[in-house]
Amino acid sequence: MALEITDATFEDVVLKSEKPVVVDFWAAWCGPCRMVGPIIDEVSNEYEGKAVVGKVDVDANQQFAAKYGVRNIPTVLVFKDGEIVNRQVGVSPKKAYTDAIEAVL
Repeated sequence: MALEITDATFEDVVLKSEKPVVVDFWAAWCGPCRMVGPIIDEVSNEYEGKAVVGKVDVDANQQFAAKYGVRNIPTVLVFKDGEIVNRQVGVSPKKAYTDAIEAVL
């Protein structure tokens, strides 16, 4: 399962991570987000120990969604050394997310 990331934990979990981090910005009311959610959970299981995979509920945690210009959800950002290295907006196939991780491992 993907890790739940909040505004309070974002800096420690994402920006200070020594591993690549995948962050799914989503909301419970968002239909496409419900399609991406299970894919993100699969990616989390496959890359356990190699990358951090988490989710930010944008309704409850708006600070970093605003900071990174998340205007449409789902938006999946990949971070390496605290910097965004990949951005996927909307529903993408699982391979798009795994390729983005592989590119920074």
